[in-house]
Amino acid sequence: MLPVVEDHSVSKNVIISGGARGIGRTLSRSFLEAGHNVFIFDIDEEELKHTTTVHLTEYLQDQRLGSALCNLRDVQEIRKKVVEAAHFNNQIDVLINNGGIASPYWKDGKTMEDPATIGEWQAYMDTNLTGPFAMSQACIPYMKAPGADQVNGAGPCITHIGSFRAHQSDPNQEGYASSKAGQLGLMHSMAISLGHLGIRVNLIAPGRIKVAHESREGDEMGADWEGQVSEKDIEDHPTNRAGRPKDIADAALYLVDAGFITGQDITVDGGALRKKKS
Repeated sequence: MLPVVEDHSVSKNVIISGGARGIGRTLSRSFLEAGHNVFIFDIDEEELKHTTTVHLTEYLQDQRLGSALCNLRDVQEIRKKVVEAAHFNNQIDVLINNGGIASPYWKDGKTMEDPATIGEWQAYMDTNLTGPFAMSQACIPYMKAPGADQVNGAGPCITHIGSFRAHQSDPNQEGYASSKAGQLGLMHSMAISLGHLGIRVNLIAPGRIKVAHESREGDEMGADWEGQVSEKDIEDHPTNRAGRPKDIADAALYLVDAGFITGQDITVDGGALRKKKS
């Protein structure tokens, strides 16, 4: 008997952390537009309310969008909110670990020499590395599909949103770069550990992505991506432009159905890493 071919038009249930603004908001919108159901985690109550009740209100009304406030530095809260998200549609097919501290530099111009950076270091590790680990751990019981047919279906997947700073750093980015480099090890070890459960794990590493327009303030000001692009962005990228949040969302949507891809670090940076700085 021939195996049944999976229908990729079937909606998947997706959790996106940090999904209320920036790259996360674009991820949330793009997955909804593609026909999936989305549950957003975010720590910013004002942005989360605007994104769900204003920016994405049509999906909220259709009961395809859910949300919860969640602190990624609180493991018990993560576990509680994942149960809530799983009950939204009874299962989890896709987890995107996008939430984290996005600012790459130590605060207030500090350098590694300043002992005060140790608190910021811990915050980077707790949010950018322990957070994705705890999120993934909590979601596994609702995702695992032992013996899943990987020939005719891509199965459940986890995607970490890392950074090209795992491979290249400017001065005073030790905390950020280290947490993002740690995500690489987390990703490839998870890909091996979870393979027998039918769960694929990959990482998307964005480069310089212009995101200011993807926010409540951006909406109110009528901001757009084009207005953020500078001459330097053209010079720094072989693609002759800075990154769009949509570039990351496109990669994430691709990975959902890429059944033969796991354990991979996909850099989406317009070629910036390959270009020698003058």
